[in-house]
Amino acid sequence: MQIPATQLRPGMVVKFNNDLFSVFKMEHRTPGNLRGFVQVKMRNFKSGTMIEHRFSSEDKVEKASLDEQEMEYLYDDGEYYYFMNTETFEQMHLVKDLLGDATDYLTPNLKVAVEFYEGKPISVELPATVDLTVAETEPGIKGASVSNVTKAAKMETGLVVQVPPFINEGEKIRVSTSDASYQARA
Repeated sequence: MQIPATQLRPGMVVKFNNDLFSVFKMEHRTPGNLRGFVQVKMRNFKSGTMIEHRFSSEDKVEKASLDEQEMEYLYDDGEYYYFMNTETFEQMHLVKDLLGDATDYLTPNLKVAVEFYEGKPISVELPATVDLTVAETEPGIKGASVSNVTKAAKMETGLVVQVPPFINEGEKIRVSTSDASYQARA
């Protein structure tokens, strides 16, 4: 499907120079008396390299048609991350390289959307927030109220999140998957 370059958004998957790219960042610019253009930073799915490309505002870009399936994360064995299709109960595994930072949020039974291109999984879309258990942090301060003071807490997945001083080890907290920020107690 062809779309104007001005409609590109972060997270979109496009076909460019016969390769698949994930749009990382886009900026629409109209400098002075020159023609407008779209500056796009995107990651190549095969090589993992980031490139920047300048499209003119009139350029058309091929949006990749992806199939999306709801999958449930089961476990990992250090090398592979195992998922199960929630409708067919079929299992598949993905390598850590494909998942990238998403591995910091994967906990057993978490439902994610796996995007496929021509039958091959290419990306995992996480929910907006996930509930994680605090594995390590300094002891909580009794009577502490919410303030701008935070402390580091290591989650069960290894992710480090800045949390309020009243959070203790073993507590479940809600974390944003977009910026790894503390949202609330779960």
